[in-house]
Amino acid sequence: MSQDDHLIETRIASERVFDGALLHINRDTVRLPDGSSATREYVLHPGAVMVLPVLDDGRILMERQFRYPLDRVFIEFPAGKLDPDEAPLACGQRELLEETGYSAREWAYLGVLHPLISYTTETIHLFLAHGLTAGQARPDEGEFVETMAVALPDLIADVLAGHITDAKTVAGIFWLQHKLQSR
Repeated sequence: MSQDDHLIETRIASERVFDGALLHINRDTVRLPDGSSATREYVLHPGAVMVLPVLDDGRILMERQFRYPLDRVFIEFPAGKLDPDEAPLACGQRELLEETGYSAREWAYLGVLHPLISYTTETIHLFLAHGLTAGQARPDEGEFVETMAVALPDLIADVLAGHITDAKTVAGIFWLQHKLQSR
């Protein structure tokens, strides 16, 4: 018996209620720890990678991109979804090149984020990238991204001022703060 058994929900039934090009939505019936049942709706996501690219001068390579659901431009790290059977490192390398035109000589795996644990299965793998070399960006069709180089203290100030609100980016800035200050 696990120490978490009194918290565990067990799936009784599952129904696919939406099948999109990227996202799928399930509605499950679960048995709760007290024996009663409840409905859980959640988004199935293929997973993603986020790259924290550090330029040789110490500034951080960031992106500005319009995000339709919230109708505004956000400051973010380069990131993208995993293709089927794609290794996270390969995805990070591909996304960095596609979105920014940069490639990196050094890659370090930092860990994972679960950005929205209440309603999606999304897992985001984080990589730190050093030794950047500029090249030509190759954005996906319909993708419009602007890159910028920002000092870490300015990114932290933008988080605290409420200008950077994307959860994965806020978490990535925390990781960078820890990694770069411990060097």
